[in-house]
Formats: sequence, structure tokens, C-alpha cells
Amino acid sequence: MIHFNKPPHVGNEEKYVLEAMKSLKISGDGAFSRRCQKWFEERLTCKKTLLTPSCTHALEMAALLLDIQEGDEVIMPSYTFVSTADAFALRGARIVFVDINPKTMNIDETLIERAITPQTKVIVPVHYAGVACEMDIIMEIATRYNLFVVEDAAQGFESTYKGKPLGTIGHLGAFSFHETKNVTSGGEGGLLLINDEQFIQRAEIIREKGTNRSLFFRGMVDKYSWVDIGSSYLPCELQAAYLWGQLEMAEVIQEHRMQSWNAYHAMLLPLEHKGLIELPFIPEHCVHNAHMFYFKVKDLEQRSALLEAFKAKNIGAVFHYIPLHSAPAGLKFGRFDGQDVYTTQESERLVRLPMYYGLNYKEIDEVCEVLKQWSER
Repeated sequence: MIHFNKPPHVGNEEKYVLEAMKSLKISGDGAFSRRCQKWFEERLTCKKTLLTPSCTHALEMAALLLDIQEGDEVIMPSYTFVSTADAFALRGARIVFVDINPKTMNIDETLIERAITPQTKVIVPVHYAGVACEMDIIMEIATRYNLFVVEDAAQGFESTYKGKPLGTIGHLGAFSFHETKNVTSGGEGGLLLINDEQFIQRAEIIREKGTNRSLFFRGMVDKYSWVDIGSSYLPCELQAAYLWGQLEMAEVIQEHRMQSWNAYHAMLLPLEHKGLIELPFIPEHCVHNAHMFYFKVKDLEQRSALLEAFKAKNIGAVFHYIPLHSAPAGLKFGRFDGQDVYTTQESERLVRLPMYYGLNYKEIDEVCEVLKQWSER
């Protein structure tokens, strides 16, 4: 059996989790949390980062920080995970879905401006597969219309756009440390990236259930109290300890994943040259992180047949998102602006292959061999 995913494990996670357990501080914002947040702030040159229990929570915090209200509109692609929309729908926003660029599966930046209305408040670009959206154009549109930009960089750890780390370009950004991501904090986890200083103090308050507890622990107030809305967006220290074990080995993890990605690409390039599949497109100004390896076949019928072939060989190949605008909740809480030219069509063609730290060349060869045999039918 070749699994679709295996959570990364690099050696020191147990040591640090045990150390956190023995520290008598396991509720969050302890030594490991501070260590992880400092790592990200220094590596990303980010004004402030805050660990969260998940990327979903980081996006929910972003919606709270931007004071999303009933009737506000938020522009995003339909080809994304449900959390991207949920975070804003929870605040009463109307989700406005925009078609994708079929080359990258990212939001088509040329369609954003026409989707803007007087109710528009936020643009949420989603960096699919760790490949950046066209952020210069998106930020320019946001500036002209006085809109906020929240980068859903759930898949963007260690990826860059024109040399800038993903998640650090918009006003706010969000990472995921789910077990399927390049690094994990024990199965779940997330990070809010704050690039606009005006949000830092309130973010700490929202994250601490609406209290100024963070200020109290820094000695800036003599007691803490309830000062704003908020929720429990603080991960336990065990999650941070696990994540620290991964961050110490981030370069090793990234190098291995990139080797696997390149091996897939080299082995499958002949099939693309024959017109049998379409491989991922990486713009020249983008550095991706080998978060996933996907390719596209002709249509849904071909994909279904191919996935059955993989299943017969006990290989965990899968499809990905069902476009949100076609889902019951998407119809209730959102609308699609313009025509769905590519979102559904391209989503039905896409196949994801096994990709994880520890995947070896023999397994990659087995996966590619199934695809080659299938293509020769």
C-alpha cells in the first residue's frame, strides 16, 4: 500500500512534547509557542505571527479583525477548501466566487475587479498547491478600492512570490499545519500572519477570548478583563512543541519533498509531451514548496477510470475540491460572479498523487508505472 499521505515525523517531536508536558505549562503561549512564532517572524520578516489551533481558526480571526458584518461581500475562488468561505460566512458575509486561471488553479486576478460592489470588503486569494496568486495585481486592485486582502496560504509554507514569502503580502495571512501539510503541529494547527501593525494588539485580545490577558502577562496592565469579542484561538503547548520539532528540520523536509516532486515531474513529462496528461504550471516568478503533485487528464470520465486503476494497485491517489459554489451551503451563502468557465471543468480533471516526507523513489516509480500502463490502453 502506498498511502496518499503520511504525517511528517523527523525525530525530536516526542522529546519536545515530553519536555512541554513536564514544564507544567501546557495551555499555550509557553516557551515552545514563543519559539515557533519567533522562528516565523524572523524567517518571513513578518510583523507578528500567532499560532492557532488550525488554519480555519486563523481565518476566523482574520474575519473578526476586519470587522466583517452582515451583508459584507468577500471575493474568493470557488476552488478552495470550505474553511476559506466558512470563516467569513460565520460573520454574515456574502461570498462572491470568481473563476480560476486554469494554468495554476488560482483565482483569475483579471476577473476580480468586475466582481467588486459597494458591499465588497475583502479579497481572499488562495495559493493552490503552494503556487502564488498574482499578488501584485491583487494588491493594486485592493489599494484602489480600499479593500483588505487576506491570503489563504494554508498550502504556502516556504513558497514565495517574487521573493516574498506567501502569507506576508496581504494585510493578513493564514498557514495550516494539518497533518497533510509540509509541517504539522501534531495533526492540526495553524498560524495567523499579521502584516499590518494596526491589527496586532486586537489580534492578541481576540485570540485570548476577548481579554487583554497578553498585556497583563507583559506587565502592561495590572489585571486583565474582558475588553472585546473573541474566542479560544490559542493552541495548547503540546501542539507548539510538536511543531518546533518539525521547524528544526524544515529545510530537510522541504528538500526531500522537492526531490519527490521533481522525480514525479521527470517521470511523467513524456506523457505530457504525448498530450496524455497536463502537468503543473509554475510561473517563473514563483517558488513553490512541493506541497502536492497533481496533474490533469482529459475529463471526469478519464479521471474516474484512472483513480480505479490506482485503487486496484493500493495506491492512494485522490481528486481534490468540489467547487464551493455548487455545494448546498455555497448556493445559500454565496454567488458566482460571471461564468464558471474553468472552475468545475478543471476540478473534474485533476488528480493528486501520493506526496509526503519519506516517500521513496521506488514508490514514486510504482505510482508512475500505473499511470503509464493506464495511458497505453
